[in-house]
Amino acid sequence: MKTQPVLSPAAQQFVDSILALQPRVAVFDCDGTLWSGDSGADFFYWEVERKLLPSGMAKWAVERYADYKSGNVDEALMCGEMVSINEHIPLALLEKEAAEMFAKVVESRIFPEMLHLTQELGRAGCSLWAVSSTNDWVVREGAKRFGIPAENVLAACVEIEKGFATDRLIRVPSGPAKATALIEVAKRDVDVCCGNSVHDLEMLRIARTPVAVNPNPDLESLAAEKAWKIYWPMGTK
Repeated sequence: MKTQPVLSPAAQQFVDSILALQPRVAVFDCDGTLWSGDSGADFFYWEVERKLLPSGMAKWAVERYADYKSGNVDEALMCGEMVSINEHIPLALLEKEAAEMFAKVVESRIFPEMLHLTQELGRAGCSLWAVSSTNDWVVREGAKRFGIPAENVLAACVEIEKGFATDRLIRVPSGPAKATALIEVAKRDVDVCCGNSVHDLEMLRIARTPVAVNPNPDLESLAAEKAWKIYWPMGTK
């Protein structure tokens, strides 16, 4: 059994300040908010290295992702393509690889205070949700650590047919689509929402208490203008 990490005074104060709100519904972005880094990109390169994708698709996707990093491909479009490239791959294999990748690559990057916060919120009966534009195989795996049930994960996903992934997108929660997915699926008022970039902005706006966690410069500036709570996890700043 893992021991509870020791939180800094500032981290404990942050956790206590959210718990004091007694939220009934709390929503979290994942990459950059619950853990550092981009787990979607991690999984993509994991797939390429392990040759899970057909060689032609892998070559196209690597070049496409490079274009995205250069600013030539729209965020939501890229997030959708990162899921749809898995057409014809068995769901069981995708889930297995996502579990292994998360444990080996991402788990060590989890922010301890965010883990502690979600665990305490869960014990208090708060409904926890994860909303991310990363593929749902990785997000569901990561969400387990935080006590977020699979049915409360809204992530980029495709239809599954006879146990295999297809290229038919169900949703890609990025930008305004994050708020839309929450409204359509959760159907509950959001008390607290934590995010780290402008892609979380609309989702943050519908919360009673929006919190910018480990914010990118764009979100940090907007959060400061709106007097939203800004929090830097231990080791980030």
